[in-house]
Amino acid sequence: MKDGIHPNYREVLFHDVSNDFKFVTRSTIQTRENITHEGKEYPLVKIEVSSESHPFYTGQHKIVDTAGRVDKFRKKFGAVGSKTSIANT
Repeated sequence: MKDGIHPNYREVLFHDVSNDFKFVTRSTIQTRENITHEGKEYPLVKIEVSSESHPFYTGQHKIVDTAGRVDKFRKKFGAVGSKTSIANT
């Protein structure tokens, strides 16, 4: 391998700010902040969603009512810019 062309692959601390969950993994992501975790300093990456807070993994699914969205869209925009037979009805 050539020297100087590969990114710095190191341990990084990811912090899920939605539920204060932290985990360490290896990454090449560039960061500006550092944090001390369990006696060791790591580059810090703040994230909004992780497996600890995502509804799919936590089992707390939100059921979104999507019925009628397509009809509402068709009523609003009609056949504008569409050449399908459905839009012409």
